[in-house]
Amino acid sequence: MKEFLLLFRGGDSHMGKLSPDEMQAHMQEWMQWMGELTKEGKFSSAQPLIDTGKVITGTKKVVSDGPFMEGKEVVGGYLILKANDYDEAVNLSKDCPILAFDDGTIEVREIQELKM
Repeated sequence: MKEFLLLFRGGDSHMGKLSPDEMQAHMQEWMQWMGELTKEGKFSSAQPLIDTGKVITGTKKVVSDGPFMEGKEVVGGYLILKANDYDEAVNLSKDCPILAFDDGTIEVREIQELKM
């Protein structure tokens, strides 16, 4: 089985507009989705990301604050799942709660196995 990295973007602008009850219900949807992936043996790990960070650039290794980009482009979290191929990974991703928001996106990337 292969591992895939799901990068979650967007949705943050809508989260601030939710009532506390709506926020709790939305978080419960995440827990249910990840719980189902776990039951199926497809869940590996996941974490939300803080919206600040550092960017290191080029041969001079210039460090700057960041990332500074439009909200819908900022990676807000990730999940690593196990799937047989891209089609399965994409199908498993379609139930993700971030897609409840118009600007919510998931980038699905296969993790390359390093041979050492």
